[in-house]
Amino acid sequence: MSQKPDNDPRLDQAAASDDAVLALHEKAIGEHPDNGARYRLLPIFILFTLSGLILFAGTYLNRYAAHYSPLVFNENGKPSTGEVVVKIDPVALGKKQFEAVCITCHQATGMGVAGIYPPLAGSEWVNGPSKRLIEIVLYGLKGEVHVESHVYSAAAMPVFGQVAGSAYNWNDDRIAAVLTYVRQEWGNKSGPISADEVSAVRKSMGDHKEMSEDVLMASK
Repeated sequence: MSQKPDNDPRLDQAAASDDAVLALHEKAIGEHPDNGARYRLLPIFILFTLSGLILFAGTYLNRYAAHYSPLVFNENGKPSTGEVVVKIDPVALGKKQFEAVCITCHQATGMGVAGIYPPLAGSEWVNGPSKRLIEIVLYGLKGEVHVESHVYSAAAMPVFGQVAGSAYNWNDDRIAAVLTYVRQEWGNKSGPISADEVSAVRKSMGDHKEMSEDVLMASK
């Protein structure tokens, strides 16, 4: 019995090789294996773009974050009224008040007018007990007053405080500021006067009539 030749088309062919299968797959998907370390530029471009955006965002937040404080959103913090308190230099405020009103009588030099308006520079009243000086500005002064053995009696000191009959109605802060200014100007070296001191004098004396030198000298 004779054998069939190997090339007989009626015989089943051997299964396809691995290389043939891979070639068919590559042809079907239209891609080539990355055997040569060939990278596509699109993913690299996206990577660099994202990195640049992250860098920009970090720089922007660092510059414009306004020094964020966690206390702003502290749920345990006390509620705020939203009122902004601005502290004003009392000497600057006192100078402004002095130049607006007091300079007319006491002059820019603080020397006053001989025989009429008493000086503030070197005055024993200005550099003396703060209570007496506060009383003068709060309630005004009338009658003769002696400053360094000189008599001044031509004009009365008006009432500045928030009391009955006040011509100016200055609050305690304004009075304290102007007194602090005159006690530190023109060579005067006395200490400042606080709004609390002015308030204490006003509350203790109430609505008082204008002061005189005798009453002031008896005041303690």
